[in-house]
Amino acid sequence: MNKWIKQLQQAETGTILVTGAAGFIGFHTAKALLELGKKILGLDSLSDYYDVNLKKDRVRYLEERYPENFSFVKAEVQDRVAVSKLWKEAHPKITHVVHLAAQAGVRYSLENPYSYVDTNVMGNVVLLEMARHHGPVENFVYASTSSVYGANEKMPFSEEDTTDRPMALYAATKKCDELMAESYSHLFRIPTIGLRFFSVYGPWGRPDMALYIFTKNILEGKPITVFNHGEMQRDFTYVDDIVEGVVAALARPVKDDGKSVPHRIYNLGNSNQEVLADYIKLIEKYAGRKAEIDYVGMQPGDIPASLSDITRARKELDFSPKVRIEEGVRNFVDWFKDYHKVG
Repeated sequence: MNKWIKQLQQAETGTILVTGAAGFIGFHTAKALLELGKKILGLDSLSDYYDVNLKKDRVRYLEERYPENFSFVKAEVQDRVAVSKLWKEAHPKITHVVHLAAQAGVRYSLENPYSYVDTNVMGNVVLLEMARHHGPVENFVYASTSSVYGANEKMPFSEEDTTDRPMALYAATKKCDELMAESYSHLFRIPTIGLRFFSVYGPWGRPDMALYIFTKNILEGKPITVFNHGEMQRDFTYVDDIVEGVVAALARPVKDDGKSVPHRIYNLGNSNQEVLADYIKLIEKYAGRKAEIDYVGMQPGDIPASLSDITRARKELDFSPKVRIEEGVRNFVDWFKDYHKVG
């Protein structure tokens, strides 16, 4: 076990608030913390951005397996009245925050930009205000994204690189979250950690993500649409590895020395670049069918390649991704077939 996770397991903690608990990464994070014996309060709006039944099934899974330590509240993270109420009523008192609730997606940001600002920006402010006025919290960990690197051509992406050229509204809102966390940490000494996730995939994944769409269409004998004529490269990172990084970050708050701002940014990726065509071949292999592919140009706001420099996370969080792409894709396809009763 990661040494920081072991330390968290042994530590006395109050309630850990996990926002986006019905979401992909939020579900897996809540599950990992529950397995450590922690008390989890899950918050999620159960929005209809994708199949609400999948979100409800994730919540049901946690409620059925961890009835003593998991409770769930349906509310929007930007609803300051609802969030204030649940924060004040939490028992034991909220001592840690894992803020993973967000409106994600590149194409949807072109259709409904307001939802990104409402959820990603206002939601972050609401939680920081809760931590400020109803705290103190021992650690405030929030999700950022590798998309903040935008049009950068230097690879691998490092936390020290410039991130002022976002190519999509989603990335811009996440950059805003990083800046707000920095300011709240400076002004109110709230320990905050931002995690830049790189192309997370795995069981219980989102239906709007490439792996889910490709697997579904291949199994159904339908064509798949591949952007940038297939010339895409991604740092695909298995969800279990991501969650290990999230929990390790939660266990290791930034110490306030009174001089530096207690805010830290980490890349969480696999630090391996995979060609999308090879990714599709693996899906074909485990789905047992060939894909019919429609190649198209780049979609607005997307980037052709990503690759993480995880030196800082390795050193400070003992972060070490373990799941290879072959194993990860196989696990997802197996889960997909079982969940949807196909194949």
